[in-house]
Amino acid sequence: MSEPSVVFGWDPLWVSSAILVATYAIIMTERLNRAVVALSGAALMVFSGVLDQDQAVEGQDFNTLALLIGMMLLVAISRRSGIFQYVAIRSAKLARGSPWAILALLSLVTAVVSALLDNVTTVLLIAPVTLIVTSELRVPPYPFLFTEILASNIGGTATLIGDPPNILIGSAVGLTFNDFVVNLAPIIVVILAVQMLVNHLIWGRHMRAAPEARARIMAMNELEAITDWRLLKQSLAVLGLVILAFVMARVLHQEAGTIALAGAVLLLLLDCWPRDAEAQTHHVHQTFAEVEWVTIFFFVGLFAVVAGVEHAGLLNLAADWLLVATAGDFTVMALAILWGSAILSAIVDNIPFVATMIPVIKGLAPSFGGPEALLPLWWSLSLGACLGGNGSLIGASANLTVAGIAERAGVPFRFLTFLWLAFPMMLLSIAISTVYVYLRYLM
Repeated sequence: MSEPSVVFGWDPLWVSSAILVATYAIIMTERLNRAVVALSGAALMVFSGVLDQDQAVEGQDFNTLALLIGMMLLVAISRRSGIFQYVAIRSAKLARGSPWAILALLSLVTAVVSALLDNVTTVLLIAPVTLIVTSELRVPPYPFLFTEILASNIGGTATLIGDPPNILIGSAVGLTFNDFVVNLAPIIVVILAVQMLVNHLIWGRHMRAAPEARARIMAMNELEAITDWRLLKQSLAVLGLVILAFVMARVLHQEAGTIALAGAVLLLLLDCWPRDAEAQTHHVHQTFAEVEWVTIFFFVGLFAVVAGVEHAGLLNLAADWLLVATAGDFTVMALAILWGSAILSAIVDNIPFVATMIPVIKGLAPSFGGPEALLPLWWSLSLGACLGGNGSLIGASANLTVAGIAERAGVPFRFLTFLWLAFPMMLLSIAISTVYVYLRYLM
């Protein structure tokens, strides 16, 4: 297909940039549903001639979409066994019904699980638990969900499989699971500890639950929450296989999205068997109805909008400017990549930005003595892109996933409200990372 021509012969760079800015500005006003806004921006990218249909389709990150849909299906089926209610009650009892202790415990669990799985999968598992716990304690769920978003992105930064940018970097450079753990896990532990302290100062120390609510929690029998033991065993078995496949993804030569969808199909088959045709239809419709389709289509629109500015050259210009601004100084370049990645990842999705930066950084190898010399730049890119996703509601997939679950449960997630607290917290984590990168790699 021939290259599309932009309407009126306008510069595609300016047209795509205007559409991007308008899309984000309208999302920030929260006057229209963000999925509708993102899809409208995608439609403008195509009808203005910045992209053709094939390019808009190529701009979709199928791995992310498949991972989201697959894990949403797994969670929807597993939920019917009562497993999440069990985890909710057990967690609350371990914290003895104390809201601030539950806040800390769920943040810690979210970070650890995000390092072992991926942050989107983790929040899909943790967010429903959180809503159950906060409902029983009669405390606002927003602080819990907010802190879990940050914890998921922080924990996901520690490993190869924890966050999509790390998967991109690891695949492109040949870095292993252990490489990420050795180089990034130490500073992630520090950042998580600081973040949990901030969470306590802002919310935890002010939280109170009525004695009768705490007594009600402690009196609960978590085993009574399990309503379908057969489905529970099937769900745990399939989730275990999916987790194992995530860890062995490179050996299996499969992407996380494919693994998640395959796991969802397997659990759907087990859930349908041996029901009759009518019961199967009912269960399948019920399961697919629980997928957060608004969030899925928001990503579809957003990927097309970002593909438009990427195709027009805006991301390449930003990367080139970053390199020119450092004047070839390796220390300045590493820190500029760290901070530039963080700021830009809070504005645009970090996946296309990292995909654009990878070939740019690879091209620097001859100037600095070969690929091995570039390792500090890769760690800077990983820390900046992954932690920068905490800077806004649209900075990372996990953020929007939680927002979708929350809004479906009647808990509003406002763009500016989230930005007001999240962006300064993100800057704090990048400041800590700056000290770490400089002392460990640049001195």
